Amino acid sequence: MILITGAAGFIGGNFVHHWFERRAKLGLPPEQVVVFDKLTYAGNPATIAAQLKSGEATLVHADIADRDAVRQALQQYQPRAILHFAAESHVDRSIHGPGEFIHTNMVGTFSLLEESRAYWMVMPEAERAAFRFLHVSTDEVYGSLSDTDPAFSETTAYAPNSPYSASKAGSDHLVRAYHHTYGFPTLTTNCSNNYGPYHFPEKLIPLMILNALEGKPLPVYGDGLNIRDWLFVRDHCEAICQVLEKGRLGETYNVGGKNEIKNIDVVTTICRKLDALRPKESGRYEDQITYVTDRPGHDRRYAIDPTKIEREIGWKPAESFETGIDKTVRWFLDNTEWIDTVRSGAYRDWINTNYQGRQA
Repeated sequence: MILITGAAGFIGGNFVHHWFERRAKLGLPPEQVVVFDKLTYAGNPATIAAQLKSGEATLVHADIADRDAVRQALQQYQPRAILHFAAESHVDRSIHGPGEFIHTNMVGTFSLLEESRAYWMVMPEAERAAFRFLHVSTDEVYGSLSDTDPAFSETTAYAPNSPYSASKAGSDHLVRAYHHTYGFPTLTTNCSNNYGPYHFPEKLIPLMILNALEGKPLPVYGDGLNIRDWLFVRDHCEAICQVLEKGRLGETYNVGGKNEIKNIDVVTTICRKLDALRPKESGRYEDQITYVTDRPGHDRRYAIDPTKIEREIGWKPAESFETGIDKTVRWFLDNTEWIDTVRSGAYRDWINTNYQGRQA
């Protein structure tokens, strides 16, 4: 059994799907998943409804900062590994309200580490040696790159520029410290921007898809030339599986998609896909693009150098941006029921708070 924090969210939910599909494909025996999730605005049990219904996954509705709840779950389910996805993750939300990011990403990670270490210390020797704590983090901890800077590597100095990235940097340091101080068997992955099925609609790619279909403006920050390294979420999930199996304890592995693309090019690519798959009665979706005032401290460029994970683990992304975005757009066109379940009042309020009133 493995325990996954934040597994009702975007990446964690995709990981649950990938976990069972991968084990079946490789002929591995089934292994139950415990989903430990606070079910915040971005946590949606409908993402993993099939696994919950079948009993393959069990949901524990609790906050990782609640040490009693963490302790009880560990004692009850006795996992052989913990995969820590749970995080507040949206930069704009962290600008408007940083407190939740400190609570979840730093205090929550600390609480999880403390209880996990206590659980690990009293395990039988063989199980103790096999136990793993895998922390899923972000490339944003490294700060921003210029157009000519080399991509982030595992030795790049941390330089977080938002409350979100600062809180994730803090959690990374805690995980590292617990390995070096206590010998706790940790692994860390720092990924580039994920996209794919089940992505919460506040994020760039699903927001552009849904706004385009509804005839709404497609708000692009600043000049639209900020660059991100886009990683299809299922490629990321496979990387995590392989790091869990093969990673060296205490090490960090950067996971990137090798797809550095300007934000405006991401938006126009989506528009072209929709023109082909769901054409408008008149005009093109690109006509809806609107440039809005940039957000404070907007990092210019992220890029990941995945040499280490390719060399040590043997992982490489399977999807190009062209194939990945095609799958993503088609998924959002085909899954309107799931979209409707997550477009709550909190979601609508957030879009209004973040974009309404921004100067065109």
